[in-house]
Amino acid sequence: MTGTDTAPKHVFLIDGSGFIFRAFHALPPMTRPDGTPVNAVYGFTNMLMKLMEDTDADHIAVIFDAARKTFRSDIYPAYKAQRPPPPEDLVPQFDIIKSLVEAFNVPSVQMDGYEADDLIATYARLARERGADVTIVSSDKDLMQLVTDKVTMLDTMKNVEIGPEGVLAKFGVGPEKVVEVQSLAGDSVDNVPGVPGIGVKTAAQLILEYGDLETLLERAPEIKQHKRRENLIEFAEQARISRQLVQLKDDVPIDRDLDSFALQDLDVDRVVDFLREQGFKSVVARIESRHGVAPSAAGAPKKAAEYELVQDEAALMRWIALAVKEGQVAFDTETTGLDAMRAELVGVSMSVAPGHACYVPLAHKSAKEQGALDLGDGGGSAGEDAPVQVPRDRALELLKPMLEDPSVLKIGHNIKYDALLLLRYGIDITPIDDTMLLSFVLDGGVHGHGMDELAELHLGHTCIAFKDVAGSGRNQITFDYVPLKAACDYAAEDADITLQLHRMLKPRLIEDRMTTLYETIERPLVPVVSKMEREGVLVDPVALRGLSQDFATRMAALEIEIHELAGEKFNIGSPKQLGEILFDKMSLPGGKKTKTGAYSTDARVLEDLAAEGHDLPVRIVSWRQLSKLKSTYADSLVEQINPETGRIHTSYAMTGAQTGRMSSTDPNLQNIPIRTEEGRRIRQTF
Repeated sequence: MTGTDTAPKHVFLIDGSGFIFRAFHALPPMTRPDGTPVNAVYGFTNMLMKLMEDTDADHIAVIFDAARKTFRSDIYPAYKAQRPPPPEDLVPQFDIIKSLVEAFNVPSVQMDGYEADDLIATYARLARERGADVTIVSSDKDLMQLVTDKVTMLDTMKNVEIGPEGVLAKFGVGPEKVVEVQSLAGDSVDNVPGVPGIGVKTAAQLILEYGDLETLLERAPEIKQHKRRENLIEFAEQARISRQLVQLKDDVPIDRDLDSFALQDLDVDRVVDFLREQGFKSVVARIESRHGVAPSAAGAPKKAAEYELVQDEAALMRWIALAVKEGQVAFDTETTGLDAMRAELVGVSMSVAPGHACYVPLAHKSAKEQGALDLGDGGGSAGEDAPVQVPRDRALELLKPMLEDPSVLKIGHNIKYDALLLLRYGIDITPIDDTMLLSFVLDGGVHGHGMDELAELHLGHTCIAFKDVAGSGRNQITFDYVPLKAACDYAAEDADITLQLHRMLKPRLIEDRMTTLYETIERPLVPVVSKMEREGVLVDPVALRGLSQDFATRMAALEIEIHELAGEKFNIGSPKQLGEILFDKMSLPGGKKTKTGAYSTDARVLEDLAAEGHDLPVRIVSWRQLSKLKSTYADSLVEQINPETGRIHTSYAMTGAQTGRMSSTDPNLQNIPIRTEEGRRIRQTF
């Protein structure tokens, strides 16, 4: 899009300074060819590219801090005075990032004497007054005071959009009262003093009760709690000063108008030259791919993909020989489900060169075995009685030597799943590389690491979606019923894209100095974690069923008490019905309706009512706790026991946390309560 004189409809204001620090701390040290540190530059580049690709904004700008000393320093000299200087490796990256923004043809703004937050507040007001929607790209809580029905915040690291409801969840008050709460609670990070002994939660309660800061300070002598009353009286002026510090100025005398933020066309040559200077080869390849530029050294010209459907032993042996000759092969499995301990192997795909891959069906079924299907044509279409394929046992017998050959590198995306599945078929796949782990090691929390996202990000390619070949919802079929032609296109593409990602990501280990982390920690853990998952966790199903019955009995008793207190029977599990009982019928305080028109009855609402001495909310909280323990743990864990092994086989996510900590899913065995007696009883069943 080229900038025009049209009025802004959607304005993107990016908190540049905030993102510089987040990128710096999120990524490991990186240097460009001349030795200059560029990890923050790299993270900022990816963030800016993703924002520009994903947004429908017609006006966009990056807002930077100019210097630490602002008008707030005159009001309160200690404001932010305790902050250490930026890390030595970050200092040279500030100017590079500003040059980066300029190279991408995106306007940037900074002004002496004002913080970036003040400029954002001013431009947000100007855009709002002209009827435009505003997205503030930041996670800075200080900017939450600007949120309205027309102004939202976007935290790109967590991929979370923050509106008025999000502000309420964070501060306990709406955006219009955030400044009042911050004036009382202060902020140790920015050295905003606030009032001693008052945190965010207490501040929110006080502001909700008294309306605003001045009214609270005037009526402070009425407060019953001695220490709180004394502090509010003694530190009243300090609270007023804090208010001046946290209140953002939305009337900065800007010297650049909003219309100048109109989105401009990308000068690809200029951007590529800048990125090459930084040594960002993979980003250059991505830019070139997406804009139809002839690839440089980062990649080879694209050809039309050639995918082969392998349906006999001779063709399979030819592909195995190709893999052995090349010394590496991208490999993927297709199965009947996501649980590697229960799913059946349906087929495998292989790729030995970009755009050149195959699919080997092993256990596809005919439409007649499932019922009448109409899923397209091609080999194994709905009209065939028996799809032509190599029998699974025979194919695995042929594949096993290559998959276990130490001279052939097997490349997968989340290959831990394939390794666990193949272990059940007597194959210990080795050695391996994993493109998901490569991406995780290289880019951490900058973006997700799913294959579809990486294909879009690095290759400019949109992968075939699973629902496009297997349907969705109630009409979804398992992969063994997908027609062979559609199965081939989908599965072979997975192997092809995996190989292309590997060729792009693996060389970066050296560039980014991450080889040791990948080779000595992440990659060797794959077979270890696969075998942990295969081993499983032993639980006592009899004890779990006993707990389930106990929880059910106690819930039934609570239901009787709840209905008696309410004066009628209602569905306790229905937030809508509960809200009507609490706030319409019983007229309890604190009733607030959500966007759906129903009252909010979340845990915080009930706990606040319980703290005020209301009996019904106390019992509702207890009922909900028992209900969750029963359904989430006592009942669910029994259902998760594998009938063949008698154990629970959780899946450990190696890319679940940027710190490297593994998380577990299906089921999550790391969140079983320990602080309650009931939680401890569940743990005792393991």
